[in-house]
Amino acid sequence: MICEIEDKIFTVEPADFEQLALEVFHFQYNNNAIYQHYVNALSIVGSNVRSIEQIPFLPIRFFKSADIKTTVFEPEAVFESSGTTQTINSRHYVKDLNIYRQSFLKAWEKFYGPVQDWCVIGLLPAYLERQNSSLVVMVNDMIKLSNHAQSGFYLYEHEKLAQVLQELEKQGQKTLLIGVTFGLLDFAEKYPMPLQHTVIMETGGMKGRRREMTREEVHLILTTAFQTHAIHSEYGMTELLSQAYSYGNGIFTCPPWMKILMRQDDDPLDVRVTGSGIINVIDLANLYSCSFIATDDVGTIMPDGGFEVLGRVDTSDIRGCNLLIAGI
Repeated sequence: MICEIEDKIFTVEPADFEQLALEVFHFQYNNNAIYQHYVNALSIVGSNVRSIEQIPFLPIRFFKSADIKTTVFEPEAVFESSGTTQTINSRHYVKDLNIYRQSFLKAWEKFYGPVQDWCVIGLLPAYLERQNSSLVVMVNDMIKLSNHAQSGFYLYEHEKLAQVLQELEKQGQKTLLIGVTFGLLDFAEKYPMPLQHTVIMETGGMKGRRREMTREEVHLILTTAFQTHAIHSEYGMTELLSQAYSYGNGIFTCPPWMKILMRQDDDPLDVRVTGSGIINVIDLANLYSCSFIATDDVGTIMPDGGFEVLGRVDTSDIRGCNLLIAGI
């Protein structure tokens, strides 16, 4: 059964998503003790779950206090969330890094084309300074696969980065500059320049280096400094193995194996496929962890299936890599 599900994840069609999600739910319910105990505590009979809306979503905070594993395995990697000294970090035990690699590469190709067409530059100082970052693993793999001589990570080498970007612009080279928000803002202040061939992608997060800002504020600063029409964004987190992307309008789109639903604040079991609420994520790539996660992010699902992130639940920790506060 495991191999059959694995084979379906990255080829799932929209019409088959619900059926595959239910297969994954029953597999995880039967092979993940923490998730099974949680479902049972809600007085839900696993065998009676027959639609996406009936699937219980595991609160994301469980990743801070328990080992969320489906089946018994020694992890190939352990991803750990960023945080402050006052917060407890989440830990995501990854059975097979190849599943993660398939997820981020297939998603990138879907939204942006072959990674080999790009020069990939990572401006991720806060992530490079710590271990076990899923974002660093993703960008590092993309740097290698791009096979471009000027692809690479930059810590605080802003002058060198400016020179490289100017060279790439002259060449008309398609470039990805992916950075933590405070890093992009610091760079924009020192080296504003027109970037017409560069996709600037923020991953969110100030890491305590700057005041929290709305996405609109950040994007206005960056579009002005780099004379570009849009700042792209990634919506991902340590607890997931998939990412959604925004081309710059604040509306994110999921790859086919990922889906956003909304739960209601006054009833977490009231889950809807449209409207506003608190974001629940289905990530089928999380096969050996938990594919059904109740986040602390507030959002809205658009009529076309895209979604917008509006902020965070007041009692949640500030997260480092997936969210800027939206103006509401």
